Amino acid sequence: MVIGGGWAGCAAALAAVRRGVPVTLLERSDMLLGTGLVGGIYRNNGRLTAQLEAEALGCGHLFRGMDRVARHHGVEFPGHCHASLYDVSVVEPVIREMLLAEGVNIRFQTRVVEVIMADDRLTAVVPEHGETVPASVFVEATGTAGGRQNCGRFGNGCVLCALRCPAFGPRVSVAAKAGVMELMGVRGDDRPGSMSGSCKLNKDSLSAELREELEAKGVAVVPLPPELRQYNLDNKACQQYNLPAYRENLVLLDTGHAKLMAAYFPLHLLRRVPGLERVRFEDPYAGGVGNSIRYTAVTPRDNRLKVEGLENLYCAGEKAGFIVGHTEAVVTGSLAGYNAAVQAMGGTPLELPVTLACGDLIAYARAARGPATERVRRITFSGADYFQRMREKQLYTTDCDEVFRRVGKAGLLGVFA
Repeated sequence: MVIGGGWAGCAAALAAVRRGVPVTLLERSDMLLGTGLVGGIYRNNGRLTAQLEAEALGCGHLFRGMDRVARHHGVEFPGHCHASLYDVSVVEPVIREMLLAEGVNIRFQTRVVEVIMADDRLTAVVPEHGETVPASVFVEATGTAGGRQNCGRFGNGCVLCALRCPAFGPRVSVAAKAGVMELMGVRGDDRPGSMSGSCKLNKDSLSAELREELEAKGVAVVPLPPELRQYNLDNKACQQYNLPAYRENLVLLDTGHAKLMAAYFPLHLLRRVPGLERVRFEDPYAGGVGNSIRYTAVTPRDNRLKVEGLENLYCAGEKAGFIVGHTEAVVTGSLAGYNAAVQAMGGTPLELPVTLACGDLIAYARAARGPATERVRRITFSGADYFQRMREKQLYTTDCDEVFRRVGKAGLLGVFA
């Protein structure tokens, strides 16, 4: 059983079903991919290394799905190189069809609100509306963003984002319902959580010249006058964009919509920027005010991604640490789903070695039992502290042959396949 259908949940379901076990995926909304419907960036910086490792390990299928709807490859923008951008408008049906073709049973509009336990094991989950659903092993990939109460208490209120809590209900943590004490991240101003790192602008609301540049190059960098420069970057979940270039410019990426690399930007000020005089937000609809709040429910787990204190619950994506990004979600989801399936069949779950970037990130991001709050570290292959760590440990490479040699040396070529 996989609870949550974002990139991590989809990866977990795909990895598990490819081991030959029956898999049911429960998703509270009517679409897969969650915040992947807003993102669109992959292969940038160390994410290329991680994706090559995933291919060598045998869990690169979802990246090929992204490639099927990619708008640009090899994009360079401030602080980032060799990025690919998928079209957020059309990616979901492609991934849905991929999971269905592999035999994953997807149940939409099924929000889990309770669990049934037997000692330290989950035996079933209870949806908000419907019958109890049993399973032998579970993967939680419900994320750490929302619901409205957290966005109201720790952010600027509900801004009508892609998570659509008012329509489908807020995220519920399965681990917390099972009695696990989870970790709440604290950002620089000592407030809980972090703001989601970007907004989408309606591309047709840009000037013709700016839209043409964006679609031709995949990126547009628009200088900001001093009085409009951004100073809210410390609150972002995506600290790989907390660079001077993002304070002094508007950085737009073509992901089907125009992806604005800012947690929010007041609309009346945004419309003072040349080329954006008639701009409007596509997501969140109140993106001039704020964005969703993340990292309020990180789960303590081991490096196999098994939740501490429970015998048959694994976690992936943001639940597994202060982890940012689709690539990171696919990697952790693949390991969690693989290990859940192996446990269901009576085998020994796998721990990826730290000689691989994927294994090192999972170990580095581990949140163990301890204090109820911790300073948010924002861990990603693509920048901030962890990308620097990758380079220092000589894990970052764009050489496909080198990556396959590393995975082969670890004895893990094709292990997920």
